[in-house]
Amino acid sequence: MISIGGVIGTGLFVGTANSLSYGGPIGLLLGYIVMGTIVYCVMISLGEMVAYLPIPGGHIKLAERFVDPAFSFAMGWNYWYDWAIGSPAEISAAALLINYWNYTVNDSVWVVICLAVVVAINTLGAGAYGEAEFIFASIKVITITGLIILGIIIDLGGGPNRDRIGFRYWKNPGPFVQYNGIQGAKGRFLGWWAVLIQAAFSFIGTEIVAIAAGEAKNPRHTLPKAIRRVYIRILLFYIGGTLIIGLLVPSNNPLLVLNSGTAQSPFVIAIETAGIKFLPSIINACLLTSAWSNSSSSLYTASRAIHGLAASGNAPKIFLKTTRNGLPYVAVLFTAIFSFLAFMAVSKGAGSVFNWLSNMTSVAGLMTWFGISVTYLRFYKGMQVQGIDRKTLPYYTNLQPYAAWWGVVSTITICFFSGWNVFLEGNWSTATFVTNYVLFITWPILYFGARLYYGTKPIAAADMDFKRDIAEIVADSYEEPPPKNKIEAFWQWLM
Repeated sequence: MISIGGVIGTGLFVGTANSLSYGGPIGLLLGYIVMGTIVYCVMISLGEMVAYLPIPGGHIKLAERFVDPAFSFAMGWNYWYDWAIGSPAEISAAALLINYWNYTVNDSVWVVICLAVVVAINTLGAGAYGEAEFIFASIKVITITGLIILGIIIDLGGGPNRDRIGFRYWKNPGPFVQYNGIQGAKGRFLGWWAVLIQAAFSFIGTEIVAIAAGEAKNPRHTLPKAIRRVYIRILLFYIGGTLIIGLLVPSNNPLLVLNSGTAQSPFVIAIETAGIKFLPSIINACLLTSAWSNSSSSLYTASRAIHGLAASGNAPKIFLKTTRNGLPYVAVLFTAIFSFLAFMAVSKGAGSVFNWLSNMTSVAGLMTWFGISVTYLRFYKGMQVQGIDRKTLPYYTNLQPYAAWWGVVSTITICFFSGWNVFLEGNWSTATFVTNYVLFITWPILYFGARLYYGTKPIAAADMDFKRDIAEIVADSYEEPPPKNKIEAFWQWLM
């Protein structure tokens, strides 16, 4: 349930508001489809590696083994940064959602409350986090499934206002938006491109299965199954969700602009427009739990990432300190400090801060996918040089190495052009430029700095280690027991 619901969050529920206003219904849908192909290619690349070597540290440790220790260093710090910034992004989104009920209370109140809940969950340990995340994930899965079904009903005229919408908004105001008033194909293309960076924010986190690989039961059997289910989640939740949003809300609705001060989730806008009473508040409350959930997950993952960096000698040893129960309290508290960035919402507005922080998270996440794809290409080359047949692996696909190359080229291209809109005439924004490019510039500094400091060099394909840890992994593998009844069979298929 955590793996299914963990990646559903404010990117889909809230961030799609900006995307719809930028790209229109078709631009939104195509943006998510393209990003879905990137995610799928990254995940099958990652799945092949972690199913063969489900080791603690996931893709970060795999980069150390198949690329270069300095590359692993850069990936590790990038991954920590990605999740550390994700927490305040989600908290600012929570403040934005609460503003639906009350605009008069200062955002700092909501930030303090949300931050207290998130830190409390994480300081109570993995048990409390797991229980809370299971509940939050269940709410998210039920909410998005219910919203898609309700959206179909509303679109077909089943709402209280009996308005059969159909594809009305695909005709007027139209399938695409002329971005920034730029006419013709160029304006439509730029509108679609503006969707991509926000779509990346929605998908960030799908790779967390690799981090869990070292702790998963029977990973050589369970991980391939999880990877094969990725496309179902992409199609059902993301493509289905964005399709419904584009049908129900016109792209020129002023409530879609997140930095307007009156922004709402597209789903809430659609339900209000349909004339359904009380339900908008219930849905908004469910979306609020999603923001809490994702902020809690971000803090949990980031704290474990920096603890792992310390264990590898890539971060100060103080982050190794734990309580008697194994809670890395120094790592948790240090990472929680960065959640205070959410207080920028007090002066700049929750919508603007959410945009800035989600941009930073998106670029960091895309660079993580770039690192995974590069690692796979080296893994693939090592297999070739050492004469290992990939068909003997627990999981493989015939799409390689083309899928990994698509991951490499697409992620680096999107990152490079992520802040293009600030270069349009009269559109310069220092905050947008910095939040889009600070990590993109930092990555090569981390990598080449680590190479100089540690004196490392890329690992030759012939020298790659494909045998270490394999005996223990094979010994821990076992055949899954067959389902006892139809309910168990369905659950095994779903999970």
